[in-house]
Amino acid sequence: MRDIFKNLWFRDPKESALYINDVAMRMRAGILLIIPLYMGLTLFDVVYTSNWVVDGNTAVDTYDTDWDNRIIYAVEATKRTYEYSTQTFLLFYALFEMIAGMFVLTSRLSPTILLCSFLARKTPPVWKPLVPKRFAWSIGASLIFFCLLFFNPDTFAGWVNGVFNSQLLPETENYIPSGVAVNLVWVCIGFMWLEAVFGYCVGCKVHALLVKIGLIKEACEECNNIDWDAIAKKHKEKQAAENKTEQ
Repeated sequence: MRDIFKNLWFRDPKESALYINDVAMRMRAGILLIIPLYMGLTLFDVVYTSNWVVDGNTAVDTYDTDWDNRIIYAVEATKRTYEYSTQTFLLFYALFEMIAGMFVLTSRLSPTILLCSFLARKTPPVWKPLVPKRFAWSIGASLIFFCLLFFNPDTFAGWVNGVFNSQLLPETENYIPSGVAVNLVWVCIGFMWLEAVFGYCVGCKVHALLVKIGLIKEACEECNNIDWDAIAKKHKEKQAAENKTEQ
């Protein structure tokens, strides 16, 4: 228990190149997957099940017709309203979790890192570099921030308009298309599901690609610091040892 509180999921918090336990990290992805699933259900309810309700008892003949000579009636139509305080709180917590995992000091503030480090204590650790994970979590944080804007467009618009002292964004309507938010939530669910179930980190693969083409210079032993000459030399030594043993 003392080592868990001291090191959390890090191999050694004092290392210059930090490594984390992939077993605990996948557990954490599985736990945090609950948040985008909940957001997906919320958006599905908002976009596809929130229809206008028309009360036929309030229909009033306007004594007018449309172009096809159909009678036009005036009616009272209602639609369910939504209050997103719970969703906003969960999104802020998810944003905190994404940022907290990037550094040793902030990791100690994360309940999920502490819990998953404890749950993985008896499983042989699988060490993975933290640098690509930081990049992946930065993508996750960006998606979360976008969802915060979707659920709170008026608050953000008021802040932007106040800073620039101009009506740059409308404060009475949602300027973010619901279809974009729905698709991004599904992308987030897919990324976290792949991480939790298969251990496949899409963000890490993107990071490795950007390192390979030179857009990112940050050191990562599994991305751009691989010594192929040393690997080839080790392979030749192994083959020579095997040949010697056969002789």
